[in-house]
Amino acid sequence: MDQATLLKEKVQNGFIVEGIDDMNEEYLNALKQTLTIVGDTELLSVPPLLTVYDQAPTLNSKITALAIMQDEIGHAHIAYRLLKDLGEDVDRLLYEREAHRWKNPYAFDFELSNWIEFGVFNAFFDRAGYTLLGDAFEHTSYGPWKRALVKVDKEELFHLRNGEIIMRTAMQDPNLREEVQKAVDWMFLMALEFFGVEDRLKSRSAQLEYRLKGRTNDELRQKWLSTAVPFCESIGVKVPAHYDEEQQKYVLDVPFPCKFDPVNKKWLFDQPDTWDNVIKRFKQRGPKNKEFVERIQRGAKELEQLRKEAV
Repeated sequence: MDQATLLKEKVQNGFIVEGIDDMNEEYLNALKQTLTIVGDTELLSVPPLLTVYDQAPTLNSKITALAIMQDEIGHAHIAYRLLKDLGEDVDRLLYEREAHRWKNPYAFDFELSNWIEFGVFNAFFDRAGYTLLGDAFEHTSYGPWKRALVKVDKEELFHLRNGEIIMRTAMQDPNLREEVQKAVDWMFLMALEFFGVEDRLKSRSAQLEYRLKGRTNDELRQKWLSTAVPFCESIGVKVPAHYDEEQQKYVLDVPFPCKFDPVNKKWLFDQPDTWDNVIKRFKQRGPKNKEFVERIQRGAKELEQLRKEAV
């Protein structure tokens, strides 16, 4: 039995990987890729939230928003610290990488329009984070990450509950109901894209084989739908999905994936798309990608310039 097969068998039987000596190269690369995506996602969630932070309606809302953003930065720190322990040059990763090479979701390349979108961001996108990282917490074979996710899991739940409160409160105000629906109309499918390509298009997954995660993309998407759809229905928000009793699963009422108009933040339901094109869209990045990454990198670059001038 080769080393890769042996390690896969061990982790499937419950073996916990604690360090590089326990890994093979394929496991290490899959883990690094996973942690980079997680770190980038957590960190790049902050700039879009900051675009409407000053629109918080009360002091308590503003304090909560700050706490959420602080949490996200802390979650990013966990992922990047684990990467550092695995031999990655995290300073280079953070401050020298070009904007289009960051691995955050496409949804985070847009500024938010209002406080309602802050709430939908929490209710949908943090729910996606809670679903993905909750699965990792439950199943991952990498011990240091599993222990760190105890804290992350609880905080992501707090974030999504905050979003639900904002949405529920807004839906009780006739003047805000349309804003909630408008935000949901573009953010719902964005959240579904967090889980990646359909299972039928993936030939294999190192993340599953090495038990870095426990559920497939489609299974995780279903898990998200199983809480997001009932919540939206309970507050009177329309979403393009419903539970199909015959299939015993949630199904979408619109083409997925389909083309997206980034200027107007609108899905073009009359133009179905392919996952190959979606991946191309991800790689091309969204309208605020460069600005948001520059915001993250600005302080380090300014400090480096000051050091050069002082020599």
